[in-house]
Amino acid sequence: MSDKTINILLVEDDEVDVMNVKRAFMKNNLTNPMYHTGNGLEALALLRGESGEPPIPIPRIILLDLNMPRMGGIEFLHELRKDPALKNISVFVMTTSNEDKDKVDAYNLNVAGYILKPLSMENFVSAVSILKNYWTLCEYPG
Repeated sequence: MSDKTINILLVEDDEVDVMNVKRAFMKNNLTNPMYHTGNGLEALALLRGESGEPPIPIPRIILLDLNMPRMGGIEFLHELRKDPALKNISVFVMTTSNEDKDKVDAYNLNVAGYILKPLSMENFVSAVSILKNYWTLCEYPG
């Protein structure tokens, strides 16, 4: 298992959900660097170094909401998968959408998982723990 840092990008427009993710990371003792954008356009700009912000390291994991303003998650995935520098990033959808069409579209765009946002904090902490186990076990190319 590699001990390299796993950078994470959270693409989420709901501030309550952003706080819940951060809280769940704290409760799981996750200290991974986490970057945040509020929609797909902002995420692509940040990933491509076009945001006007200091460049970030390419994340190994993206946690992606689907229902966002300006550019939603499925649109973002289409763009991400077309970009040679970004297409191999592991993406986990974390959404309230239980629509089969969204699930099919996401998996057709090679998401690593599709997670329904749990309603309770306890379930959310548990979901983040499972994600941690997944990316801790995975090997990534240098």
